[in-house]
Amino acid sequence: MYTIKIIPKTLHFKQPAGTSRGVYHTRKVWYILLTDTQTGKYGVGECAPLPALSCDDLPDYSEILAYHCHQTELNGYLDYEALRPYPSMLFGLETAFAHLKAGNLQFWDTPFSKGEKEIPINGLIWMGNFDEMYSRIEEKMKLGFRCIKVKIGAIDFNKELELLEHIRQHFSPEQIELRVDANGAFSPADAPFKLESLHAFHIHSIEQPIRAGQWKEMATLCQQSPFPIALDEELIGINTIARKIELLETIRPQYIILKPSLHGGIQGATEWIKLAKERGIGSWVTSALESNIGLNAIAQWCATLSPDIPQGLGTGMLFTDNIDYPLHIQGDCLWFHPEEKEPDFNKFLL
Repeated sequence: MYTIKIIPKTLHFKQPAGTSRGVYHTRKVWYILLTDTQTGKYGVGECAPLPALSCDDLPDYSEILAYHCHQTELNGYLDYEALRPYPSMLFGLETAFAHLKAGNLQFWDTPFSKGEKEIPINGLIWMGNFDEMYSRIEEKMKLGFRCIKVKIGAIDFNKELELLEHIRQHFSPEQIELRVDANGAFSPADAPFKLESLHAFHIHSIEQPIRAGQWKEMATLCQQSPFPIALDEELIGINTIARKIELLETIRPQYIILKPSLHGGIQGATEWIKLAKERGIGSWVTSALESNIGLNAIAQWCATLSPDIPQGLGTGMLFTDNIDYPLHIQGDCLWFHPEEKEPDFNKFLL
């Protein structure tokens, strides 16, 4: 049997995290402390819905989470089907079980979890004014990132092109891979022109050029774009296998990007990857502003996929009041150091 304690917390960003949907200063999360009453072993998970984005960002989130935690206690197992509509809750509970089962922070047996192999990651450039973004790009280039992802759509488009031109003046496409994320900021009418303008800078891919839900328009863009399109927000709320297949076969994107907190937990994200691969669609994994508790779970799972292209796994280090974990960014790679002591969860959670 299990007992589950829910610990809500508010995390604070080291610096404002800007997207085309707004700027984050704080982050509300619910931690799950899962305890096996027979052995005393425990596992910790993180439920972290994104405001105005997650399909389970609901006014009664705390009550729904409490209900499903209680059902898990009564059943003695996790009811995946009942939790499909609540991906951030599913992610927190399933990773708490993974932690309990493993008995440590190495949820799966991989070279990454043994500290033998790194996961390549992209350098993320948050939105800001021109000077702020220019400075952040300079910093990432000096750190040696071979893949830089720039969030666009918040400032003047020509200024954003200037930022990309600055990178290309110093580094060729072979030296630095450029990804951009529009977070749905383009309209279907102006997207073709903007994609053509971006193409001059040898862009690897663009995430979500137009807002989600416009399947016909997105399908046309994916067919006609001069460089690949990756779906992100488009996957949110598509929680059944039938709907996932319908979306992939209707839009036919070149890539999908999986964020377990948004896209069905670990199990749901795994479904997405399998279905996409069957249709010749590529993918990579990204965290979604989780603390190190959630980031470690995502990274441990991501390592089981043997990633060979940069993943988006740098966002767990963004908070002033984060919990220390044996996760470290060295250059443009994420490493796990298993020899380091496991953090004091009681001190952090209580």
